[in-house]
Amino acid sequence: KVLKKALESVSAFSFSKVHCYYHGEVEGYPDSLVALSTCSGLSGVIFLENETYGLEPMPKSTSNEHVLYLLEDVHSEPVTCGVVSEILTDLRLLFQQKKRNLPETSYVELALVVDNLRYVFRKQNETAVREEMVQMANLLDGYYKRLNIRVVLVGLEVFKESNPFSVDGSARAVLGRFVKWRKETLIPKLRHDIGQLIVGRPNVYAGGVVGIAFVGTVCSEATSGGINVFGNGNLNYASTVVAHEMGHNLGMQHDDGRCSCSGSCIMAAIVSGSTTFSTCSGDDFEKLIRGGGGVCLKNMPSQSDIVGIAKCGNGLLEEGEQCDCGTPQECTNKCCDAATCRFTAGSPCTNGSCCSDCQIKVAGTLCRSAINTCDLPEFCNGQSAFCPEDFYIMDGLTCENNTAYCYEGQCQTYDFQCRHLFAPATKAADACFQHANTKGNLFGNCGNTSNGLYIKCAAADAMCGKVQCTNVDVNNPPSGAHVSIQIINGSSCVNADFNLGVLDPAYVNPGSPCAEGKACIDFKCVDAAALLPNLNCDANTTCHRHGVCNNNGNCHCDDGWAPPSCDRPGRGGSVDSGPAMIDHSFRNGLLIFFLLVLPLWIVTILLLLCLRRESLDPYLKGDQHHKSRTTGTGNTNVQTNSNVQTHAPKIQPPVQSPAEMVNASFSVDQRQNEASHGFTLVVTNQEIKHTKHTM
Repeated sequence: KVLKKALESVSAFSFSKVHCYYHGEVEGYPDSLVALSTCSGLSGVIFLENETYGLEPMPKSTSNEHVLYLLEDVHSEPVTCGVVSEILTDLRLLFQQKKRNLPETSYVELALVVDNLRYVFRKQNETAVREEMVQMANLLDGYYKRLNIRVVLVGLEVFKESNPFSVDGSARAVLGRFVKWRKETLIPKLRHDIGQLIVGRPNVYAGGVVGIAFVGTVCSEATSGGINVFGNGNLNYASTVVAHEMGHNLGMQHDDGRCSCSGSCIMAAIVSGSTTFSTCSGDDFEKLIRGGGGVCLKNMPSQSDIVGIAKCGNGLLEEGEQCDCGTPQECTNKCCDAATCRFTAGSPCTNGSCCSDCQIKVAGTLCRSAINTCDLPEFCNGQSAFCPEDFYIMDGLTCENNTAYCYEGQCQTYDFQCRHLFAPATKAADACFQHANTKGNLFGNCGNTSNGLYIKCAAADAMCGKVQCTNVDVNNPPSGAHVSIQIINGSSCVNADFNLGVLDPAYVNPGSPCAEGKACIDFKCVDAAALLPNLNCDANTTCHRHGVCNNNGNCHCDDGWAPPSCDRPGRGGSVDSGPAMIDHSFRNGLLIFFLLVLPLWIVTILLLLCLRRESLDPYLKGDQHHKSRTTGTGNTNVQTNSNVQTHAPKIQPPVQSPAEMVNASFSVDQRQNEASHGFTLVVTNQEIKHTKHTM
C-alpha cells in the first residue's frame, strides 16, 4: 500500500526538461521524502520510515518500464570508508562540548569533479554526465535537508581529455593528489565549500574502500574534499557514498553502538546505501559549528552560482526570486509569499543573520564575531539580509606576539596543535622534533610516498613533520592511536600515529613557525614570505597603519578609520566585512537639534521680544500720559490761541493696528518735543484735529 501511494505520488510529476529535479513526500506519510528526476524517465529515491527505495528506468525497455528496489540490496559485498571508526570515535571525544540546537540553515556550496574514467563510461556524453551530477546533488540535498543543511551544486568539472593526476594507488594517496589539485587549480576559479571527486574505476580501492575524506575540514582550502568510487550505473547508491564522505568533511564520525538509527545509517563504517542520518551525525555537526568550524556554511549561495534551473518552492534563493521558503505547505515565514517567491508587502527580507522581523538590520550591526586572533568580525551592510562572507587576516601575517603566523584564519602555534591533539599539552623541545622526524618511521616522518612508505625529514625540515608534545596525560592518551613516549635530553617527547596517512591530525599544520622567519609548507621549512599571497596589500602603506590586510587583499580598518585605505576618519571595517560601527550621525543630529539648537533658538527669540518690549515701554507710557491730558470722557477739547479759531471737519481715521497707532503717536510726539511752532497732531480713537499755534 505504501509503495502504491509512493508510485501514485511520483507519477504526477511532469516530464518537462525545463525543470526536472524535485523534492516531495508520500501523501499520508509526513516523515517520508521523495527526491526524483524526470529528465530521462523517473529516477530517484523514496524515503519511508525504515526503508529507502530506488527508482530508475529499466534498461532497454520499449514500454517505459521502471524498476523499484530496496537501495540497501544494491551491494551485497561489504564496502567501507577509508577512515577508521575507532580513531574517529576518539577524535569525537576530543571536541565534545555542551549541546545546543542550530536552528539556522547551513548551505554547502558543493563542487563535483568527474574524472575521465566516468566520462568515458558515460560514452563521453557531457550532457549525460551533467544531468547525472545535477541529479546527484538533488539527492544529496534531500538527504541533508533533514539536518537543516542544504546542498547546492555551484560547480561541475569534467576531465574530458585525461585526469590531471593519477587515480591509481591507495585511496589515501589519491585523496592527497585531489586536494592538492583542488587547492592549486579549482579554488582560484571556483569558490566552493566542499569538493568531491567522482572516480569511475570499475572496482573499489584496496581494503574494500569505496571512499575517503578529511574529517571536519569544511571551508579549508587545503583539505575540504573527498573521493568516491562510482564505477557502475547506479546513481542512487553512489549518492549515498558521496553523502557519507561529505559527512566527514562536515565533522561527522562513523556511527557506533551509542548512535540511534533505524537500521543502517549514512555514516555507518560499512557503506550500505542507507539514506538517513543517525542522532550522532546531527550532534557531530553541531559540535563542529560550536567549535568555530563551518563558517563558510552561513552565507546563502549567490543566485548566479547555482548549477541547474531555478524553481520556486525548493527552498533555495535562485535567479528571479526574492525569497524561497519552500512549498506553501512547508513555508512558515510571514515575510515571503510561497506561491510567488516574492516578499510580502513591507518586507525587504525574509531570513538571514542581518534580517530581523522582516526588516534589514542597520549597517554596522555585528553578525559574526572573530573566533581567534587571526579571524576578523563581519557586520551587516544595511542592504543585504545576509552576513558577508567570512574573512580573516591575510596569510603570513604574524600573531602570538610575532612568534607565529596566521594561516587560513588560525594562529598556527605548536601549543595550539598539542592542546587539540592531547588536551592538555604543550609543544615539546625542538630536540624532540629532530630526534623523531628524521627517522622516517611511524612516529616521526615528513609524509608518505605514493606506495605508503614513510619519508624521513631533512634536519632543516624536522619541525614540519609529526608534532611533538609534552605535559601530556600519559594515563589518558587518545584511544585508537599509537602513542610514543621518549625522553630526549631530559625532555619528555610524546607523539602519536592515527594510521590515517594524509588524514593524520598528528602532522604539523601548514604555516607553523619552524625557525626564525620561516614556516612549514608541505613538510618543508621555508621562508615565511612564501605564506604571503600576491594580494598587493601592506598594513603600513596600503592601510596607513590603521588596519590590517584581509585574505581578499583589502584593508580591515580600525574603529574610527574609513575603508578602503584607513586614511581618513570613518566607521572601521572593510569593503568586504562591512562597516564596524553603526552610523549614529542622523540620530545624533536630531538629538543636537532638539536638545541644543532648538532650545537656544527659543530662548534667543524670547530674549529679543523681552528686550524690545522694554525699549518700547517709555514711549508707550509717555503716549498714555499725553492722551490723558488731551482727551476726556465725552468730547475732545483742544486748547488754542484765543485769537485764532480753526474749525476742522471731523475725519474718520484709517483703521490701524495697535503697532501702527503706537508708531504714529511716537513720531508726532517726538516732533512736538523738537519743534517750537507748527501743527500738533493729536491722535485719538475718535478723530484727528489740527491746531495752529504760535509760540
